Amino acid sequence: MKSRQQLLRRIADETGFSIRELYAWVATARGHLTLIGTPVEIADLMEEWLIGKGADGFNILPPWLPGGLEDFVTLVIPELQRRGIFRREYEGRSLRENLGLKRPANRWASVGADPGLAAE
Repeated sequence: MKSRQQLLRRIADETGFSIRELYAWVATARGHLTLIGTPVEIADLMEEWLIGKGADGFNILPPWLPGGLEDFVTLVIPELQRRGIFRREYEGRSLRENLGLKRPANRWASVGADPGLAAE
């Protein structure tokens, strides 16, 4: 709570928000960066964060569903793909493979063992 309070205070100080304006900003954006603009302008900002500031991904919170998400997917994603900063397809067959994670060892099965055979 203390760090959130400090963040909100800093935002209010930097922007000159009144308490009412700060409330409206937090309620609207849920405390996250709000991007408004054309698909190219939004892609510009995302690219700046990705390349210039070291972001490793984004959580997209559309202002309404499903339309806001559909707009992002059909308008912004193609622009990010054109720039080469959003994949066109996944390399792996599973989320684990796409994240580059190894399959954890299964303590109940050993490699090559047939679970249907009883130990002799």
